[in-house]
Amino acid sequence: MKNNRRAWPVVVDTSDESLISSAGGSLLLDTARVTGLDRALSSSLSPWRSLRAVHDPGKVILDLAVALALGGDCLADVAVLRAQPGLFGSVASDPTISRLIAALAAEPDAALAAISSARATARAATWTARHPVTGKLVVVDLDATLVTAHSEKENAAPTFKRGFGFHPLLAFADHGPGGTGEPLAGLLRGGKAAANNAADHITVLDAALTQLPEAQRHAVLVRTDSGGGTKAFLHHITDLELQYSVGFYASAFVVDALDRLPRQAWRNALEPDGTRRDGAQVAELTRWLPDMTAVGWPAGMRVIARRERPHPGAQLRITDADGWRITIFATNTPGGRLGDLEARHRLRARAEDRIRGLKDTGLRNLPLHGFTANQIWCEIVLLAADLLSWTQTLALAGTPARVWEPKRLRLRLLHVAARIVTSGRRRRLRLPRDWPWADLITDGHRRLHAIT
Repeated sequence: MKNNRRAWPVVVDTSDESLISSAGGSLLLDTARVTGLDRALSSSLSPWRSLRAVHDPGKVILDLAVALALGGDCLADVAVLRAQPGLFGSVASDPTISRLIAALAAEPDAALAAISSARATARAATWTARHPVTGKLVVVDLDATLVTAHSEKENAAPTFKRGFGFHPLLAFADHGPGGTGEPLAGLLRGGKAAANNAADHITVLDAALTQLPEAQRHAVLVRTDSGGGTKAFLHHITDLELQYSVGFYASAFVVDALDRLPRQAWRNALEPDGTRRDGAQVAELTRWLPDMTAVGWPAGMRVIARRERPHPGAQLRITDADGWRITIFATNTPGGRLGDLEARHRLRARAEDRIRGLKDTGLRNLPLHGFTANQIWCEIVLLAADLLSWTQTLALAGTPARVWEPKRLRLRLLHVAARIVTSGRRRRLRLPRDWPWADLITDGHRRLHAIT
């Protein structure tokens, strides 16, 4: 029998109820407390606190990061926190926040170093409490993206895709198949910045390595697209005694090697789980190339090709041959099956997921006019993404939410409404009984409290 009950209109009014609309944000606050992020920010940003200041600059920056983690995309969105003092405490006014950003932007190198230092301290505490990376190597992915500017902003310029804006270069730690990842470093650049600028790649990699716990900095695999396949960058990685897996341009000698490659050199390509990938093959070109060290490439470099039939409608490339889509990458990893090395390199695409998450957490549009102010903004975006990632690592480990992207985290956990109840000299945040994901929040708090 069909249920023909009619849904009656809802009457909307206001009352004095102590309701919180972003109750899941309490997980972010607990994560900041457990990792020591709140204290680290307060300490590192203390030089920017005047003697008569009411608000701690560290608390102001943390509030901004929480607002971005909740879905904000401009300074004014911190008003959502200000409207809920029962959960987020005292929040600075918009003019106070703007003055702090201006003060930090006046000393960008020192300010960025201070926020970065606090992030590194909290990251070390997080990784000590629960190591998020699977495997023996920490995979650091470098990738650039385009950020559109919809108005005149300092250093915004035309981009190679005929847009207008910025071309930041970012670095991420990949958590592996059982997790997501976390941002390590970023370099804001004008829209005309070259994709294969070796100096920028070196700057971002060095900044990313300082973000890793010290014990992890010597077991790192650096992955990039062909923008990172430059002699200077690969020499830098080799000098650091790290491994790399980078895209490689199909120059004339690579094309010649492909022509001379015997048919039996091709091997089956593999999926990340080790199963065979239909219609794809891999082969090592190193033996058929000239002496690469003689022309300036680092010693120990291996060049590997992959070929696969393009999917219907795919645009053909100049390197495609006999109906095969050819891609090339270089690595200095000794030994190993070619299929495993190629599958590992192909997982570099996970960086695209991390970039999508950043753009959903304040990077889609840089809201300030000054370039140094937008540099500070980008660092706060990285901080907000850190908070989300560390919350998943510490509070949501072993649950489906461990791999959720920011949009789903907000929809199901962070934006749930709750009631603040005071009884027995204790304040409780009471969630709806029938909310399907309430257990994820309550269990998450228990995990965080167990760490302390």
